[in-house]
Amino acid sequence: MEWSLVALILLGLAFAFEREIRSLQNQSERVFVWSTLASLRTALVLNRLARQVRPDDASLIEKNPFRLLQQLPANYAGEMPMQDVYLVPPGSWLFDPDCPCVGYRLLYPEWLEPAQEIGVIWFRIGRAGDGPSLSPLEDYLWQGIRFK
Repeated sequence: MEWSLVALILLGLAFAFEREIRSLQNQSERVFVWSTLASLRTALVLNRLARQVRPDDASLIEKNPFRLLQQLPANYAGEMPMQDVYLVPPGSWLFDPDCPCVGYRLLYPEWLEPAQEIGVIWFRIGRAGDGPSLSPLEDYLWQGIRFK
């Protein structure tokens, strides 16, 4: 009887520990995605300002915001069309030049609504007001955060 009680307590602790680790992994992915999106937005704004200062400089024309960063993210998979997103591993960024859109294949897609088979969030590069923007292609809800 005592060993059964000890086994149940250990099993409960193991379950709680696993749940907390999973929550921490989800939160770290969320922070990573937000910081990468912020870096891309900043790079787009700085590029736009540089083009205003030097409008004749053709080297400043770049559609892929990842190329505007000082260093590519380690998990940047490159340029490819949206329909080929299944070729990149989860946790990877990509750029679709035809859209033009930035995509991220989630490590934990079970937290994404609307649910998707592959679990990718896409952001279209466009203009909002006076500057460039990254706008979600859909009304995503991911880990309690709404992308609009």
